[in-house]
Amino acid sequence: MMPELLPDKCPLEGQKRLKLLCCEALRREAYLCAARSRNIVDIQFLRRSLHDTPEKLNETLAEALAGTKDSEGNQYDAILLGYGLCSNSVLGIRSELPLVITRAHDCAAILLGSRHRYQELFDSEKGIFWYSPGWIETCLMPGQEKHEKMRQEYVEKFGEDNAEYLMEMEQSWIKEYSKAFFVKWPEFDTKEYEIYTQKCAEYLEWEYRKIEGSSKLFQKMLDAHWDEDEFLIVPPGEVIQESVCDDKIMGSTDEN
Repeated sequence: MMPELLPDKCPLEGQKRLKLLCCEALRREAYLCAARSRNIVDIQFLRRSLHDTPEKLNETLAEALAGTKDSEGNQYDAILLGYGLCSNSVLGIRSELPLVITRAHDCAAILLGSRHRYQELFDSEKGIFWYSPGWIETCLMPGQEKHEKMRQEYVEKFGEDNAEYLMEMEQSWIKEYSKAFFVKWPEFDTKEYEIYTQKCAEYLEWEYRKIEGSSKLFQKMLDAHWDEDEFLIVPPGEVIQESVCDDKIMGSTDEN
């Protein structure tokens, strides 16, 4: 038999071969945008729980960036990061290939479709806690279920009296929030997730609101439409750094 012949480059003119490293909380959105892109996009998802330890997320991203070729040995044209600044977890990251990341503080801006829209809501609406299908699927969001499960674990480990005290300490951060905003992409049927978020808001006595999101920013990333205002393109060997002198959120530098 003749050996199978594989293309050593993308078959379509102008087509790119891309690798997306992405938080699993954006799984549905990533699959949708990859399916609609004319580029060849390989996706590697990282655990959502890594957000809880930014240093570990940074280490995991650095390890994942070592892979610069696909399973057939084809070189990627660029590596995309499906993350924002995310508690500074992307700072110091570098790659042998061009590295592309959205200029966003976190995935809420990606889901909203613009860091500018995120900033407008952040400035005008205080105390927002963001909900989305991916976050609901990958962690217990603030609400009755999380409260009851956490309390039960404390009771089993430390006893009833200590559990009450620990719950008061654990839940003190909730006072900083007063609104549960669910981000909906029009491409998805999210009715059940909306109801879930409403119930969480009712239990916490928060305001509930459904916010129209947009796939625009994520789609532009996977389509390789990387304008400087919305994306940081990090040249090979340079590292991501925070941008404190302007509103671009992050930049890059040749740090040896």
